[in-house]
Amino acid sequence: MQPIRIEPAKAMDEVLTTQRKLAAALDTLRSMDDVDFGVTAKEEIYREDKVVVYRFKGERAPTAKVPILIVYALVNRPYMVDLQDDRSLVKNLLAKGEDVYLIDWGYPDAADRWLTLDDYINGYIKRAVDAVARHRRLRKINLLGICQGGAFSLCFAALHPARVQNLITMVTPVDFQTPDNMLSNWVQKLDIDLFVDTLGNVPADLMNLCYLMLKPVRLNQQKYIGLVDILDNKVEMENFLRMEKWIFDSPDQAGEAFRQFLKDFYQGNKLVKGGLRIGGQEVHLGNITMPVLNVFAEQDHLVPPAASRVLGEHVGTKDYTQLAFRGGHIGIYVSGRAQREVPPAIHDWLAARC
Repeated sequence: MQPIRIEPAKAMDEVLTTQRKLAAALDTLRSMDDVDFGVTAKEEIYREDKVVVYRFKGERAPTAKVPILIVYALVNRPYMVDLQDDRSLVKNLLAKGEDVYLIDWGYPDAADRWLTLDDYINGYIKRAVDAVARHRRLRKINLLGICQGGAFSLCFAALHPARVQNLITMVTPVDFQTPDNMLSNWVQKLDIDLFVDTLGNVPADLMNLCYLMLKPVRLNQQKYIGLVDILDNKVEMENFLRMEKWIFDSPDQAGEAFRQFLKDFYQGNKLVKGGLRIGGQEVHLGNITMPVLNVFAEQDHLVPPAASRVLGEHVGTKDYTQLAFRGGHIGIYVSGRAQREVPPAIHDWLAARC
């Protein structure tokens, strides 16, 4: 092992540069307001309990004949798909002429403790689909399910295929027991019943801690060390704080739905092995006969590519397409590459089928 050589002049230059950035940071922080998010105008078209369905308004009228309903995960807030002006999946889909709607799950509280997956999938999602279909005077709409919302969308499409024109899944787990799925490895021996019976609703802070521990150095240390490099840049600081706000703005999880999701999906892997029952009906992915576009991220640490790629082996459609994005679980929404690649790919795929 060779000794590390330190060049005094270079080291001193780095120290002085850091000092200048720290000094400039005071001016940067004084000039900053609260960061905003959700840049695209929207209107409420349906509300039930804490759930709201929004329709986004683009700069021009949509040209797509069939609208898209985005079904986001329960574990984070859905404004990640419309985070800021230059990082917005929604804005870029609207610019292509798509008509985009979204389910906002809200923040569950004690009144939602006993909500089940049946309530979410056959209840809220089905009535949201009905609301969008009525709004556009259609029988079928397109679904775009993201992460856990993608798993829910697969279940909905399998149970209600007549209501879905085209199905798009993004960073969606299908096989929940691939060897590289760290979350799955963690929960295999967890006593879910004791966990939920003790906590009731699962606190958001506990969920966030679990996600941060998947990459403890990168997510708890390196990013804050790297913060020094942008302290004198107001725009970059706003981007950083906006992302931090989203990460820690997480809802609690309704206890009963959480119980079923971990036991049936993670521990039982029933989405691919069979035996998954939602509202008394068994979910068969083979019933998904509409066109499917499956988008996954090659460097995803939450949903490994292998967990998502297997979808094509289980759906019943012959019109199956998959798109591998070179990036991570969050980058697929907000990176510059994602803005250039993902919305056009979704639009072109839909345009060929609608």
